[in-house]
Amino acid sequence: MGKKRIIILGAGLAGLSAAWHLQKKGIECLVLEKENEVGGLCRSKNINGFTFDYSGHLLHFRHKYTLNFVRNLLGGNLVRHKRNSWVYSHSRYIPYPFQANLHKLPSSAAKECLSGFIQASKNNHCKKNGNFLSWINQTFGEGIAKHFMVPYNTKFWTVPPQVLTCEWLDGFIPVPSPAQVIKGATRKNNQQFGYNAQFWYPKRGGINQLALVLARQLRNIHVDCRVVEIDLKNKKIKLSSGAKEKFDLLISTISLPELPFLIKDLPGTVKSSLNKLNWNSIFNLNLGVEKSGTLKKHWIYFPQKDSCFFRVGFLHQFSFNLAPRNANSLYVEVAYSKEKSIDKNKIIPQITSDLRKVGILNQGEDIIVYDINDIKYGYPIYDINYRKSRETILKFLIQNSVRPSGRYGSWRYMSMEDTILDGMRVADIF
Repeated sequence: MGKKRIIILGAGLAGLSAAWHLQKKGIECLVLEKENEVGGLCRSKNINGFTFDYSGHLLHFRHKYTLNFVRNLLGGNLVRHKRNSWVYSHSRYIPYPFQANLHKLPSSAAKECLSGFIQASKNNHCKKNGNFLSWINQTFGEGIAKHFMVPYNTKFWTVPPQVLTCEWLDGFIPVPSPAQVIKGATRKNNQQFGYNAQFWYPKRGGINQLALVLARQLRNIHVDCRVVEIDLKNKKIKLSSGAKEKFDLLISTISLPELPFLIKDLPGTVKSSLNKLNWNSIFNLNLGVEKSGTLKKHWIYFPQKDSCFFRVGFLHQFSFNLAPRNANSLYVEVAYSKEKSIDKNKIIPQITSDLRKVGILNQGEDIIVYDINDIKYGYPIYDINYRKSRETILKFLIQNSVRPSGRYGSWRYMSMEDTILDGMRVADIF
């Protein structure tokens, strides 16, 4: 197997992880990246003393292997943080998760959420084989659904929860026990919930430090190599430079909806399946702001319609090295899709206006730096077509010596840890 020519398309975390695990086994591979640097969305940029990531990227670990893997790569340049995240609702800040801190709500809303949860907990049959809205109501009740779960997830996914299946859940949403919810309805709940109760981030530099260190341990990485054609029959790829490369096995982290533009003569069933894929996009605005005050928070969720963004994070709270001494830095995320469009000519003034409205930006506070990242492929949407379409596409690719990997290559909702593990998984096939 080691004598076969393996090409990896994409030097994001999945591609770099696949290459690292292959080379550890003594298997050579060639990594081709279309951008002029490695990292994919796990990149950072330096602008006027600010370090910005391509939207919010944090490391969470459920597996000892990945924690040790990243620790060995970054050494002392890795700091653990206890999550300090919030939900902005009813014109106030509520500790995350919303469902475990109902005491912060207005009394009428808190009673509605608690009574709905108690009623739902009596059902004791939360099914994950139905639609997401049904799961929300069965798990949390109609009050929590109304005041947080439905509006937030509609804003984030850009489609109603009843359109979504539950295939993506996998512990991403904390489900406190009835006793924990009841406690949180009367007083502060100090218990931490969810997979992201703590997170890790580089002490120096942005999140790109992980990709950069990983890449330095690898051979045969080439940037500025954009693939323009994949010939599955003859096992060749063509680059924008005109160069052609032969392969025996291809590991692809390219977003699945891009494949019809690259692969000729796709079977009709595969084309149809690719056309049925759906996703949201993320408009990420990074801001460097003069320091007149700061919210001691890592990030905040915004479920209500009166703000255009679904999440705002504070980079200077991850590391003081990410902003100049007399400044703060933050990232703002707005989701959009073909179901929910945004006016990109007006979205930045709308974002800054809404930030002032919720008190994140003070009146008269100067914005020093604007940095825009318009991310076409944000999150795959798990609708009724998702499972069958994905299975059809992946089966075809595997039959043609292509191994999809990563969030976009394998088309799944994945954390950074999941992406690293998926690179390892695909390397283990060879």
